[in-house]
Amino acid sequence: MGKRNPSRTTGKTYIAVILVFILLFIGSFVHYMQNLGKPFDKNNTKAIAVNIPQGSGTSTIGQILEEKKVISSTNKFKLLSKIDGNDGKYKAGEYSLSPSMPLEQIMEIIISGDSNTSRFTIPEGLTIKETADRLAAKNLINKDAFLSEVKSGTFDYRFISLLPNTENRLEGFLYPETYDIYTTASEHEIIGKMLDQFDKLVPEEYYTRASEMGYDMYKIITIASLIEKETLVSSEKPVVASVIYNRLAVNMPLQIDATVQYALPEHKERLNYKDLEVDSPYNTYQNTGLPQGPICSPGIDSIKAALYPANTNYYYYVLSAEKNGSHKFSNTYEEFLKNKNAYVHSL
Repeated sequence: MGKRNPSRTTGKTYIAVILVFILLFIGSFVHYMQNLGKPFDKNNTKAIAVNIPQGSGTSTIGQILEEKKVISSTNKFKLLSKIDGNDGKYKAGEYSLSPSMPLEQIMEIIISGDSNTSRFTIPEGLTIKETADRLAAKNLINKDAFLSEVKSGTFDYRFISLLPNTENRLEGFLYPETYDIYTTASEHEIIGKMLDQFDKLVPEEYYTRASEMGYDMYKIITIASLIEKETLVSSEKPVVASVIYNRLAVNMPLQIDATVQYALPEHKERLNYKDLEVDSPYNTYQNTGLPQGPICSPGIDSIKAALYPANTNYYYYVLSAEKNGSHKFSNTYEEFLKNKNAYVHSL
């Protein structure tokens, strides 16, 4: 009998081992793919609120879902998204999802954009009462419940301790923005979302800056609300801020019409001399210094202007005769009258 060739036997063994590994890999891959879209926890039907921010890519969405324990793996979400051609199709919104849902069902919901949400926009410069009216008109709140939360709701933010115990306590801090909320959101949750946005946009350095200026954040927001009401031209806001600070420095009345409007029971198209005599801590014609508090919700440009005013010697401003919303600034009353006359004659 001939002798066995050891090298041939060894070669067959290697091939057999490789085949076993290939079969194991194929089996594992098939098992992985079969389980790829299975629910993370089919027994957990609890609905979980998931917010998908604007501009979120597949990877970010997968991470959000995994962190919320809606899915088991970001990588599985990314892989199945790639296989199904879902990349770039997902829509922002707030969704009610469950770990018991198959992965493809979760994907379909987010692609459809059929979230149980409603969107509302609060423009810069609205008061709390105007904000409440707008939300009530969209049937998102009960107005009385909303105003009750404004007055006495419990919120945990560093600026809350600065606020007065009044019915319009949160005036100036309900940040003007476009929001997506659950249609079942409570008045407390809606207010909290707006306060969250304020808190995100006003970092620690702003509080430090306010302290360096000799103010707290409540007074800075008060000043920012005046700036918001006085001009819509963003580039002018630091200059308007400088006028306010220059007047405060010499104890000169601010004489801002918008503060008088805030003091009146109803908004007027044009104030008369009697209106300017209204007895109110918001009347900056009758009182020197700042009004009692903010008179509207300012945007971030107005807040920045209050913190970083321009360096000027201006004490006056009036609408420009150019009728483009801009102002003419001056440091003397005589120059102010000249600019005012030019504006009046342009009407």
